Amino acid sequence: MSQWISGDAARGIIGDGLWRQNAGLVQLLGLCPVLAVSSSVVNGVSLGLATALVTGLSSALIASVRHWVPNEIRNPVFILLIAALVTLVELLMRAGLPELYAVLGIFIPLITTNCIVLARAEAFASRNPVPHAALDGVMMGLGLTLVLAVLGGLRELFGKGTLLSGLELVLGESARGWVIHLIPESAHYQFLLAMLPPGAFIGLALLIAGKQWWEARPARTPAPAPLQGEQA
Repeated sequence: MSQWISGDAARGIIGDGLWRQNAGLVQLLGLCPVLAVSSSVVNGVSLGLATALVTGLSSALIASVRHWVPNEIRNPVFILLIAALVTLVELLMRAGLPELYAVLGIFIPLITTNCIVLARAEAFASRNPVPHAALDGVMMGLGLTLVLAVLGGLRELFGKGTLLSGLELVLGESARGWVIHLIPESAHYQFLLAMLPPGAFIGLALLIAGKQWWEARPARTPAPAPLQGEQA
């Protein structure tokens, strides 16, 4: 049987990763980086993309070797493979984006123990073909990235009155002028509750509540048109 992923299977995996089984809003995995690094859009998206890269690569690698790894040593082998990929990402980030790496700090190597990476390795990658596992890993990582981006935007907006602050850490000093100041810098605006961990808890709770509210809405179906001869 061909291992290439079908359209229906791909849509199901994408929908699960981005919405139905979103790691940050439904499974509540990887909350440590979600709460600690989501102080701005740039920080959140940067860590989210790094996690998505590791999750996608590790899922594909684990799916490719799953038949040769005995069950007794499966978890240690998975952790070693994930740690090797995280080390590669960490070294690349340290060499190419040293200022961003300094901001994210310990949360880059901690991707090794991120529950999302380990959970997808155990629950999905170890039981499915490589294309399915790779797509699942990437989508789960991107689902987390979306949560980090939205939560980081909310906290940055209410905490500092800006959006995209720190963009120069990724794109260089020329991007410093791209920061959006919704409140003038001269106002020295700062709302500490939004910037500190309690603000992250509140923001995440609002996002979870918003998702549940959206899904709980009654389906709106158009009223049937009146039959010919009936009064409207």
